[in-house]
Amino acid sequence: MTRERPARLVPRTRPDTVFIACAALGKEVRELMAKHDWNVDLRVINAKLHMNPRLIGAAVDEKLTETAGRYDHQVVIYGHCGAKDLDQVIARHGAVRTLGPHCYEMFGGESFAEVVKEQPGSFILTDFLIKAWETLAVRGLKIDKHPKLKDLFFTNYTRLVYFVQERDESLIADAERIAAWVGLPLEILETGYGDLEGRLVAIMNGTPQPTTSLTFDPYSPDPSIHRAV
Repeated sequence: MTRERPARLVPRTRPDTVFIACAALGKEVRELMAKHDWNVDLRVINAKLHMNPRLIGAAVDEKLTETAGRYDHQVVIYGHCGAKDLDQVIARHGAVRTLGPHCYEMFGGESFAEVVKEQPGSFILTDFLIKAWETLAVRGLKIDKHPKLKDLFFTNYTRLVYFVQERDESLIADAERIAAWVGLPLEILETGYGDLEGRLVAIMNGTPQPTTSLTFDPYSPDPSIHRAV
C-alpha cells in the first residue's frame, strides 16, 4: 500500500495592489480581503487623525510615497473626512479612492441617506467607534477632563443610530451604555459591510463604484481617482 503524497501548496504571487485604509475601516477591509480572496497588501493609518483632519492628507501621502514603485495599483480606502487636500494627494500619485464622504455613508449605503433625511440630528455609531469610544470620543474630545463639554458636543443631536457591521451582543450593550451616557435614544440597523464592499469589488473588477443619493465628493479635482485598478 502506497501513501498518497500531500498536495503541494502553490505559492501566491506577489501582490500587485496595496490598500491604504483608515484604521476605522481596517477590520472590515481585512475581512473583505479574506472573503474575496484578494491577494493584496494592507497598510492602515491611525483613526485618531480624524480629530485633526488636516493631517490626513499628509499621512496618506506618506503611505503612498512609501509604497510607490512596489505595487502596480494603490487603492486609498478613505472618505473625505474633512481632509480637503486628500484627493489632490491621491491624484498626484495616480492612486484610486473609494467613493463617499465618510465611513458612515460607506457602511450605511442608502440607509445612511434615509437616516439623516429623517432626522438630521442623528449621531452614527459603528463597530469601530463603539470599541474606540473612550479613546476617540471621551478622551479625544477632552470630555474626561471637562465634563460640561458633553452637553455642548451633543446638544444638537436627537438620537444615536448604530450601523452594525457584525452583530455582537457585547457591542450592542456598549452602544446602549453610550446612549444612556449621552442621554439620547438608540436605534440599531444591521448594515453589514454596506457599500464599502461594493465599492472595493468594483475597483478590483474594473466596474463603476455604487453610489447613493448622498454620495458626494465636493473637493474632488479629478474623477479619475475613483476609477478601477
